[in-house]
Amino acid sequence: MAEKLPVIIERKAKKFIENLDSTKRGKQVVSRRRVADHGEVYTDKREVNAMLDLVKQETKRIESRFLEPACGTGNFLAEVLDRKLRVVENRYGKSQLEYERYSFIAVSSIYGIDILEDNVVECRKRLFDIFNKHYSNLYKEECPDAIKYILERNIIWGDALTLNTICENIKPIVFSEWSSVNGSMIKRRDFSFHTLVSHGETKELPLFSDLGEEAFIPEPVKEYPLIHFLRIADVEQP
Repeated sequence: MAEKLPVIIERKAKKFIENLDSTKRGKQVVSRRRVADHGEVYTDKREVNAMLDLVKQETKRIESRFLEPACGTGNFLAEVLDRKLRVVENRYGKSQLEYERYSFIAVSSIYGIDILEDNVVECRKRLFDIFNKHYSNLYKEECPDAIKYILERNIIWGDALTLNTICENIKPIVFSEWSSVNGSMIKRRDFSFHTLVSHGETKELPLFSDLGEEAFIPEPVKEYPLIHFLRIADVEQP
């Protein structure tokens, strides 16, 4: 029976795809090949909102962190970011500095991994466009370059199962923690995804809690000096 199970699952997957009408398929499936090879089926917007509403308070808390280990083009992350930025605008829209500071925190709290490179590129662009739309509605200046840098760091082309990146030089996935210090200053610390996942499997304490309770804080693989949030990309400059 165990040997027949993959065949049964494959048949059901094929039947599911065949039963999708053309409109639905365009929204949820890119191609049958991608479904067969990667199990790629996008979550519809209605289901995304219904699921996020289960943790509605967290989606509206600017600094709460979200990780989508199979983010696709960002259906979940896009909605989370949009909700967060609406909160930022309502609270801080009258001050450009405050808006930029807290919208930076909102963007930096969102993380994603996907095994397909085109999805990663599209997800980064989609999140940037959402930020830029909110930002340009309030201010005439160009969107801060720091936002693009954060998205490059936080949305990763990798495999959440192997915990490694997917490129010519395969290496362990590393995520950056961006912490606000003294207003406009940011402290960056890089952590191995393997360490974070290992913690989740063996520990009961929350990870990187910002609610004040006891939490597990893993050892960073690298730390960076404090820097102004608008100059965050400068740390990579020679």
